[in-house]
Order: sequence, then C-alpha cells, then structure tokens
Amino acid sequence: MADQSRRKFVSMAGTLLAAAPLAATAAPAAKPQKLKNKFIHHVYFWLKNNSSKKDKQKLIEGLKSLTGIKTIDMYHIGQPAGTDRDVIDSSYALSWMLVFKNKADQDSYQDDPIHLQFVKEYSHLWSKVVVYDSVDV
Repeated sequence: MADQSRRKFVSMAGTLLAAAPLAATAAPAAKPQKLKNKFIHHVYFWLKNNSSKKDKQKLIEGLKSLTGIKTIDMYHIGQPAGTDRDVIDSSYALSWMLVFKNKADQDSYQDDPIHLQFVKEYSHLWSKVVVYDSVDV
C-alpha cells in the first residue's frame, strides 16, 4: 500500500515539475509604467569623508527627515549599484530622488522649513552636490 502511495506521489510531483515552466510563462508580463506629468528632482551627494560609515548614516538620517514634506509624492535614497561601464559615474556616496506632481510642488519643497533645516544641519557632511531636474518630453 505504501509503495502505491509513493509511486502516486512521485508521478504527481513529476507532472507538477513538468507544468511549472508553462505556469511561469502563462502569466502576462507587467507593462512598464510611465511617470506622467511629474517633476523629478534627483540629487547626488559626495561626502567630505567618503570612508566614514557614520557620516553616510547621518546623511541618510537627514534625508529621511525630509520625507515629512507634504509635497513629496515619492522618494528613493540610493547608493552606487556596483555596475561598471564607461558611461556610469559611481563616484557619489548617496542619491536622493524625489517625485513631485509639478514644479510648483518642487519649488515649495525648496522653501519648506524642513528642507532649510536639513541644509543647515547636514551640509557640513558633503563636499559636492549635483542636482538633475527633469519633466516629461
């Protein structure tokens, strides 16, 4: 009796394994989503003391404090991804990407007391900042 159950299990497992690739390809792929009519504000930071984990963590803490600004739709704090091609600049320490509904919201962010306090409290950590703003084409 136990031998029949084992054969049945092995047979069923083989069928499931054979069907697995079909199940994976049967699901439709998600289509990429376009950010429509958004204002993208991307900031790159170079730390004065690039080897200091403490300074990096302090700047991350400061960036997280900015998330209290109401006009920010989405944000991302990042670091170099470790990719290596001639066109990639990975010399920065941290990046701060923000998505706003429009330029007016981004302008409001620049003047927000939380942002002004961030610059005052954390600017001693960086040696260079580069900003890229973009809108839809």
